[in-house]
Amino acid sequence: MKWNKDPKLIFTLIVTCLPTLLFIPKASAGSFGAEIFCTMRDGGNNHESSWQAAYSYIKKQKGGLFKTSPKQAAGQIIETVVRERDKFSYCVEYLDQLHPDRKLQLENNRKEKKRKQEKLLQEKENNNYTEETIDRYSY
Repeated sequence: MKWNKDPKLIFTLIVTCLPTLLFIPKASAGSFGAEIFCTMRDGGNNHESSWQAAYSYIKKQKGGLFKTSPKQAAGQIIETVVRERDKFSYCVEYLDQLHPDRKLQLENNRKEKKRKQEKLLQEKENNNYTEETIDRYSY
């Protein structure tokens, strides 16, 4: 049996299958990801645990050839909440945490790193003093 090497047939198969692999699962995953995020936040959970649950669900359900980045997942949640305002009216106040201020975040990370370095240096100096015992009567 010979394979049919007709380019039109191959092109037709790619065109019909590719959209289902790339685009269709994304819409429902983002919608339910928004439900997970908003329900958890409304239930009293902190941002990090709610975000991780929603993001892991979106990554798992999306499928397709490409992975979903955290920025894309946050965008999907925001789009869903804005599109379905009546359903997610209680969730609007939590959306600002999905896209935090990057400059402020970088500055906080730098301060934290500097603080850790200073603490490490101070501990090192303290260890040096404790290792040396000074006996003022030893000549």
